[in-house]
Amino acid sequence: MAEDRQAILEDEVLIVRNSGEIPEIALHGSLYYLTEDEDGPRFCLRDHELQSLYDAALARAREIVLRDLDPANRDLRLYRGVARTIVNWWRLRNLCQRIQRDCPGFREVVTCALLDFFHQEIKDVTAGARPSSVNCSAADLHAFIRDLRISPATLPAGWQDLCRE
Repeated sequence: MAEDRQAILEDEVLIVRNSGEIPEIALHGSLYYLTEDEDGPRFCLRDHELQSLYDAALARAREIVLRDLDPANRDLRLYRGVARTIVNWWRLRNLCQRIQRDCPGFREVVTCALLDFFHQEIKDVTAGARPSSVNCSAADLHAFIRDLRISPATLPAGWQDLCRE
């Protein structure tokens, strides 16, 4: 019976970890299935089991935030742009609040990814290799930069020119 429980939980963690665009939905679906669904096992989840589901949702959410800051993804179908990064950042922050968890060091990872993205985007746009792929306004991007606590002095010259008006 304990092996069945472990296998069921591992399957749900895998589902949440590999979920789509909004991992929180997969998390809540798994929690419902595991604890309340008439066709589910109706477990009373232990703290470590719940934490493993939370870990999976947070890992997927972090991956989604970073996906659209990777210049290598700009020409792929999965690319949604910086506007989606901003939305996904806020989703991650809200998820952290709801489950009372943090993502230590992730703000710094996103900051580095955004700065690297800016440098590559400015280089490519300036060279005429591509139009800007930044699909948000300068005001939205500025709010994101402020939330990341990025010093304006560290931003590369011309970042605002990448934005849509």
